[in-house]
Amino acid sequence: MKKAHLFFGSIALVGILLIGCSDDEGGVATDNFDRKAMLVNWADNIIVPGYESYISKLEILNTAAQTFTSSPSSENLTALREAWLNANLAWQKVGMFEIGKAEAITLINFTNIYPTNTSDLINTIESGDYDLTSVNKQDEQGFPAIEYLLYGVRETDQEIVDLYSQEMANHPYKIFLLDLIERLETLATSVLDDWKNGYRDTFVNNDGSEATSSVNKLVNDYIFYYEKHLRAGKVGIPSGVFSGSIAPEKVEGYYSGKSKVLFNASLDAMQAFFNGRSADSNLTVEGEGLKTYLDFVQDISEGEDLGTLINAQFDQARTEAETLPDSFSTQVENDYLKMVQVYEKLQENVINMKVDMLQALNIRVDYVDADGD
Repeated sequence: MKKAHLFFGSIALVGILLIGCSDDEGGVATDNFDRKAMLVNWADNIIVPGYESYISKLEILNTAAQTFTSSPSSENLTALREAWLNANLAWQKVGMFEIGKAEAITLINFTNIYPTNTSDLINTIESGDYDLTSVNKQDEQGFPAIEYLLYGVRETDQEIVDLYSQEMANHPYKIFLLDLIERLETLATSVLDDWKNGYRDTFVNNDGSEATSSVNKLVNDYIFYYEKHLRAGKVGIPSGVFSGSIAPEKVEGYYSGKSKVLFNASLDAMQAFFNGRSADSNLTVEGEGLKTYLDFVQDISEGEDLGTLINAQFDQARTEAETLPDSFSTQVENDYLKMVQVYEKLQENVINMKVDMLQALNIRVDYVDADGD
C-alpha cells in the first residue's frame, strides 16, 4: 500500500499533478538510465555516511549533557548548546531520507516536531511518568524539546544553570534531558543498523522504475520533505502563508534563535542531494544523482535545461534568505513579507521538481496533498 502524506502544499498544483506523469498505472519509465549506480551513490556516499556523522554528533551531545547535568555551569551550558546545534545540523542532512526503517518508525516525527508543547512537556517532566515511544509524546521530545530545556525553560542563562544545580534526588529535569538525548541516539542507531544489515542491499537492488522502486519512493519522499518541512514548516507556516495570520512562535529554533542556520543546513543538504553529493563538508564524493538523471533524459524547460534551472532556484532561495536575521521569529514579527518572499522562491522549485522533474523522469506522485491544512 502506498503511504499517503497529508500536508501543506500548493493548491495550484493539485489539478496538474493528477495528470498522468507516466505511461501506465505503475509509473514505469522508458529510459535506460543506470538507476542502480545512482542508488549506490545515494546509499554509500550520502545516506549511510550522513547517519554515521549524525550519530557521532549525538554521542558528543550525550557526553556534553552528562557533563552539564553532573556539573551545571555557564561554561558547560554553552558547550551543551553548541553540541545540540551541531547534532541538529547533522540531522538536517538526513531528515529527508524517510525510507526503510526511518519510515517504519516515523523517525522525523520523534526527532523534529516543532513547536514543542511546553505545557505538556513540563507536566510530563514533573510527573516523571512518560513513555517516549508513544505517538502522543512526539511534540514533547526531539531537538525542539531539548532546545526548550537549554534555552527556554527559564528566563536567563543563570536561572537555567540554577535549575539544574538544585540538589534533589532523581532531579526530573536532568533525567528527562538525558532521556531525550538517549532516545535520539536509539532511534538513529536503529536506522543506521538497518541500512548496514541488509536494507542497503535491498534498497540498491530495487532499481526498477515501478512506483514501489527505491528511486520512485525516495524521490517522492525528497519532494515531500522539501514541501512540508523546508518550504512550509520552516518558512510558510510561521509567516502566515497558509493561515493568513503570522505565527512567530512556530519557527524552528524559536528559543535558541538558530532558525536561519538550521534552514540553510536543510536547504544546502537538499541541493547537495539533488546534485548527487554529500552535504557533509568532510565527504566530498560526487556521483550519480537527480541532476545527472535529468541531464541524461535531456529535458528542456523553456529553453533552459531543467537541472540547471532547479539549481538556480535553490541558489535564489538561499540568496533571498541571506537578508533574514538568525531568528526567523524576529523577522516574522517585524516584517513577515520578507519571509513570504523566501517562501515564494522555494515554491517555484516545487513546480520545477514536483511537476517538470517528475514528468521528465516518469515518476508518479505517491502522496496526497491537503492544501491549506
